[in-house]
Amino acid sequence: MNIHQSFKVACSNCNLRELCMPMGLKPEELDRIEEIVAVRRKVKRGSALFSNGEKFTSLYAIRTGFFKTCIATEDGRDQVTGFQMAGEIIGLDGIVNDHHTCDAVALEDAEVCVMPFERIEEISREINAMQHHVHKIMSREIVREHGVMLLLGSMRAEERLAAFLLNLVQRLHARGFSQSELILRMTREEIGSYLGLKLETVSRTFSKFVEDGIVEVKQRHVRILDTEALKLIVNNQQPCQ
Repeated sequence: MNIHQSFKVACSNCNLRELCMPMGLKPEELDRIEEIVAVRRKVKRGSALFSNGEKFTSLYAIRTGFFKTCIATEDGRDQVTGFQMAGEIIGLDGIVNDHHTCDAVALEDAEVCVMPFERIEEISREINAMQHHVHKIMSREIVREHGVMLLLGSMRAEERLAAFLLNLVQRLHARGFSQSELILRMTREEIGSYLGLKLETVSRTFSKFVEDGIVEVKQRHVRILDTEALKLIVNNQQPCQ
């Protein structure tokens, strides 16, 4: 069950502000934008923040924790469509027809800032920077989806996993984390679902990267030993042994 909790929300002292809000706002504009965030909501690991078919009312800025978005396929399997982390906005899928088209499930205990979309639209009309920021977020989502399509359409397993690890570590680094170490919040199976690979293929590819001295893996803890080698794999050039 999702737990709702209200706080006095202050964006001005949030350390993720630069990631999920427009830059360079005047103090009075910041005050207006803080009015967008209605409440913060806690979501327990394994619980859904929203589900496919649910009425769309808000966007959510992830404050802490990690989510996956997924859709149920015709044969009843969950197809993972994305992984989202602190500082990112989720819920954009609901804008098109006022209903969510996927499930957003917490991969660990998480907290989100709830931003009613009506309020976002209202304030966007007053503050150009906010409108521009919303467009930028939507555009980023389109670019991300194109990237995933490219990944699934033309890349071999090694290229897919290398691109996935590089993308993840780059996003984490933007949040102040290490450039070479990460803890995978998702299972190998979820990674496979997202990358269009079987579980065995994901495990085998991780093992190959370990053998080649590119990464070190201890359960969910991954240390990238050779970033350049991963980049070479993505660019379809084999690293020198």
